[in-house]
Amino acid sequence: MITGGGAFEDEEKWLAEGIAAIQHNAFYMHRALDSNNLREALKFSALFLSELRTSRLSPHKYYQLYMRAFDELRKLEVFFKEEDRHGCSVVDLYELVQHAGNILPRLYLLCTVGSVYIKSKDVSAKDVLKDLVEMCRGIQHPIRGLFLRSYLSQVSKDKLAEIGCQYEGGEDSVMDAVEFVLQNFAEMNKLWVRMHHQGPPRIKEKMEKERSELCDLVGKNLHLLSQIEGVDLEMYRDTVLPRVLEQVVNCKDELAQYYLMDCIIQVFPDEYHLQTLETLLGAFPQLQATVDIKTVLSRLMERLSNYASSSPEVLPDFLQVEAFNKLSGAIGKVIEAQIDMPIVGVITLYVCLLTFSLRVHPERLDYVDHVLGACVQKLSGKPKLEDSRATKQVVTLLSAPLEKYNDIATALTLSNYPRVMDHLDSSTNKVMAMVIIQSIMKNNTCVSTSDKVDVLFELIRGLIKDLDGTPVDELDEEDFKEEQNSVARLIHMLYNEDPEEMLKIIVTVKNHIMTGGPKRLPYTVPPLVFTALKLVRKLQYQDGDVTGEEVPATPKNIFQLLNQTIETLLSVPSPELALRLYLHCAEAASDCELEPLAYELFTQAFVLYEEEVADSKAQVTAIHLIIGTLQRINVFGVENRDTLTHKATGYSAKLLKKPDQCRAVYACSHLFWVDNPDGIKDGERVILCLKRSLRIANAAQQMANATRGSSGPVTLFVEILNKYLYFFEKGNPHITSAAIQDLVELIKTEMQSDTTASDPATNAYFASTLRYIQFQKQKGGVMGEKFDAVKV
Repeated sequence: MITGGGAFEDEEKWLAEGIAAIQHNAFYMHRALDSNNLREALKFSALFLSELRTSRLSPHKYYQLYMRAFDELRKLEVFFKEEDRHGCSVVDLYELVQHAGNILPRLYLLCTVGSVYIKSKDVSAKDVLKDLVEMCRGIQHPIRGLFLRSYLSQVSKDKLAEIGCQYEGGEDSVMDAVEFVLQNFAEMNKLWVRMHHQGPPRIKEKMEKERSELCDLVGKNLHLLSQIEGVDLEMYRDTVLPRVLEQVVNCKDELAQYYLMDCIIQVFPDEYHLQTLETLLGAFPQLQATVDIKTVLSRLMERLSNYASSSPEVLPDFLQVEAFNKLSGAIGKVIEAQIDMPIVGVITLYVCLLTFSLRVHPERLDYVDHVLGACVQKLSGKPKLEDSRATKQVVTLLSAPLEKYNDIATALTLSNYPRVMDHLDSSTNKVMAMVIIQSIMKNNTCVSTSDKVDVLFELIRGLIKDLDGTPVDELDEEDFKEEQNSVARLIHMLYNEDPEEMLKIIVTVKNHIMTGGPKRLPYTVPPLVFTALKLVRKLQYQDGDVTGEEVPATPKNIFQLLNQTIETLLSVPSPELALRLYLHCAEAASDCELEPLAYELFTQAFVLYEEEVADSKAQVTAIHLIIGTLQRINVFGVENRDTLTHKATGYSAKLLKKPDQCRAVYACSHLFWVDNPDGIKDGERVILCLKRSLRIANAAQQMANATRGSSGPVTLFVEILNKYLYFFEKGNPHITSAAIQDLVELIKTEMQSDTTASDPATNAYFASTLRYIQFQKQKGGVMGEKFDAVKV
């Protein structure tokens, strides 16, 4: 492309002048053709062809000029074919045009007449084509020479000697055609490469741009070779490919080598590539160090992969020619030859080789591991990858087996998989770890052995602990939560039907997550605890020791492990979470009828409540959790249960706020009345709890009156009334209709008091409660009789 506004305008002017000259002389040529005047036609055709001698146009502009001349030459060729019009034999015509004054018009005319000469069958096509290709050497200017030889190729392509062709025939005719195209290709390539060495260095970039515009002229020869009938595999292997590669390697030009290697791969059949793989690959290490070999090799492997996918019957051929081994060896030689190849290029080559292996030989895991091992070898001795493009390629490399097999278990069998991950920096390691977890979630993969779990957690250790010393506090909070929640979901995907193996899995996970530091443990400990409790419930009625195992999978042993695991949360500190987990474990121990363990776990929960839970809201939540869990547990004997319920009611009455005290105390009433056949039913202690909650509610009203001048809403009284009704229905003899009646009257009185704050929600709650009593009265039967004494 011509730089500078003035130069561009000059070029446009020169092009316009050239086109005008061609049109002017073509006009007189047409007049001569119409009058069948051969000499005048030759004279004016030589004149318009002289316009192609210009050196002032860029390839793009020269092409426009050439196409004008080409159109006129086609008309002239038609005239040459009609001997009765010009009265000159084709042999004499072939001699006549050689008298043109300038070499360029002379050669264009010779090519045109030569095309007609071959069609006349008066001479061997081989001799004419050889003569023409030799004479074209007279033009050594790169652009003029390339377009001239392109014209020769264009007019002769339908006359090339082919097997059974109308012009020749015979066994050697195909070879003659191939020889002509190869010779023309070689000369065009030399002209094309010569452009690289012309002009001052300051316009080198411009020259390279112009060269790239001419690449198709050279490449068309290779396309023509691929179209010649009779060029079978044997001829391609023995003649065509070696000769073409010889030109490619010997030209020692970066642009030419890249384009022509790519052209070879694109124009010749996949079958030929497969059968000549060794020869083709042998040329790659001989290319210039600056050639983008990775792109060309990638396209070759992609074509072969597509070939294998579209034609499964050829897969044995891939094994027979050892395609993978040859590709792997070629990549190794290329990397050795190009010592300055950036690491991203190296990894890209291995990504392509791995993709080829997965598509063509998916069953060969040894091939996959070989590629990963070769990548490790190239990365070894180098610092952690920091090039974002290189790390992206490594992620692609590691993701490929996951996407192909849809099974992390397959990837876990690859010994070099974790070794590749070792070369990633911390952030990319996390990205890859998330890819692995997402693959497991997407495919619902169950990792079922402790060995595989160990390898898996080694792979994702970037999420489990700090790899580069970066403090957790410096990490993005949202990203950190997403990562840890992913690890938690992963833990739930680990399962084995065999209890012994499942326990090994749990121990393996515990050993890994304990290295995560205090900020990660609240995310990773709970799923591990619940996974272990799932195993406990599976072993619910098993006890004692199992011989032959270091740590037998019995509930006792699992609870000991859980106790140690939950204790680590105290160093976070996260006492509320630890308390919840202790209660879950206590309930599971109860289901297994392990009273001492359940009692010990409850004790741990109470100790945490006493010593670690200081926030008043957290205390309220914790005491209700304790009460709810204790109510569901039925394994305790009288003494242990009394101790624990006493503690629970005591802590309930010591909460900071009176309303919280009241609700906790009346919740404790359920500890003394469990609605199942074997549950405790101590009506006296139930009424004591309810009366105590009434006193606390009354005290809360008085305190509100003293501090704010008005009592608060009577919500607490309505809630207690509902507890009275519940136990009354359940048949507690200590809850009488009179007591309910007195409580209803008390609430009505309080609501009518001037000092009581009105609350629509409380009013609606109380009204709903009264409607329920009325409903029970109307129901009739035993329950109706019980409620008859309550007046509302």
